[in-house]
Amino acid sequence: MLKGHQSWVFPSKPVILSTGTVVGPFEGKGPLAEDFDLIHGDLWVGQDSYEKAEKKMLEEACEIAVKKAGLQKQDIQFFLGGDLLNQIISCSFAARTMATPYLGLFGACSTSMEGLALGALLVESKAAKYLICGTASHNAAVEKQFRYPTEYGAQKPPTAQWTVTGAGMAVLGPQGQGPRVISATIGRVVDMGISDPFNMGSAMAPAAVDTLTAHFRDLDLSPSDYDLIATGDLGRVGHQIASDLLIKHNLEIPEEIFTDCGMLIYQPDQPVMAGGSGCGCSAVVSYGHILNKMKKGELKKVLLIATGALLSPLSYQQKESIPCIAHAVAIEHIQ
Repeated sequence: MLKGHQSWVFPSKPVILSTGTVVGPFEGKGPLAEDFDLIHGDLWVGQDSYEKAEKKMLEEACEIAVKKAGLQKQDIQFFLGGDLLNQIISCSFAARTMATPYLGLFGACSTSMEGLALGALLVESKAAKYLICGTASHNAAVEKQFRYPTEYGAQKPPTAQWTVTGAGMAVLGPQGQGPRVISATIGRVVDMGISDPFNMGSAMAPAAVDTLTAHFRDLDLSPSDYDLIATGDLGRVGHQIASDLLIKHNLEIPEEIFTDCGMLIYQPDQPVMAGGSGCGCSAVVSYGHILNKMKKGELKKVLLIATGALLSPLSYQQKESIPCIAHAVAIEHIQ
């Protein structure tokens, strides 16, 4: 299955049997609202802390995805997930509720595609029949941990992004109806020396380009082989930097097929600075909006590249730069 230096090809093409997407009220006011399974009108999600709200959304996304797949909780053999909170507590506590064998992951905002790639590998190798993978983020919980509590009202620069409140989960199986995972490229850690936590797009863009070039090189493909190529959460600033870097690598991708989940999830007039970010950004846009377009026949083959900034409050306090990573997964749907 290994192709080239860092890519996997899945001959049996594991199937995304179903997905579950849950978002907060701000995301429910965006242009993709009809693509989400559940929209909460309350940022607290009926809980007494934002961290518990994030866990609750994960549990709801799991329940929705399993039900839509026509399965029972006991049919799921593994839970693969991670999030942005310390010690990935949201996914660990949601896995406790699922009572399913659990593999905790940390790829920051790249976790959605990290989980999907590893899940496809498990199904392909027959190490699992059915599994669930995904991630979540909550605006208020993440801002409190990595920047400033939102109630402080701290002013942000134009390069900053808005952490998505949302959870996205996918159920994978060896056969059935649905889009199929055909390949994946595992990213390398790339650090260009950027240390500003309010400029994540600039920090992550080189990692996205590194993984994209590796994907095309390993699999002998070109951008024209895909109907859509979507990065995870570079936002407008990072997306433009990635486009410029790709041109330098002789990999210019047409604007009509190259986009970013952080640019898609909010309306132009929503006050999100450079766009959306967070683990939930690529998860809910990919598992909601993009897969829905595939099921409608509007897209046949897409490449999703989730990007992650691998910093922590501790590394930031020690004035470390931000190491970044990106994982790419190719998905095909033939009706």
